[in-house]
Amino acid sequence: MPYTLQQLSDMEEIKVLKHRYFRAIDTGDFAALPALFTADVACTYNGGTYKVSLSGREAMVEFLSNSFHSGALAMHIGVMPEINVTGDNSATGLWYLQDVFIDLEKDAHTFGTAIYTDAYRREGGVWKIESTYYDRVIEVLRKFSEMKGKPTVQRLATTGRKPHERTDINHLIHWDE
Repeated sequence: MPYTLQQLSDMEEIKVLKHRYFRAIDTGDFAALPALFTADVACTYNGGTYKVSLSGREAMVEFLSNSFHSGALAMHIGVMPEINVTGDNSATGLWYLQDVFIDLEKDAHTFGTAIYTDAYRREGGVWKIESTYYDRVIEVLRKFSEMKGKPTVQRLATTGRKPHERTDINHLIHWDE
């Protein structure tokens, strides 16, 4: 099926939206996050040992701002997008994620992959994430100290929330025993 120029433009705008999301969390640009989500955004992250469920832009930004804190290092790479424009102001997307998350405070290193399933909505001419869901394909956990290395660059150390600035987000996370 051939795409219209508008559909191709919409798909590219959605790709940029998702890239901004990944870059904002990895670099601690939390001021950029609210503009990426609808007010009623819904989120579920299914990890190997955890499940996060939340709704609303404020909860989403609070969760991400506390998760990607000054004691963390993060890398998220979203590839192979499958964007489907479903209406003038609606679209869906699948992304393959590869990520690394290191929490120096908990001596934890996570390497993983996941499949993101998103819904997008255009509001006021701007595409936003309406819902996002991921389910892990691979998740490998180990102690960071076992890697016998140390970070030489850690952007979140300066841009992420410091311990005294963090709020409790445990009500959003279910941990497997």
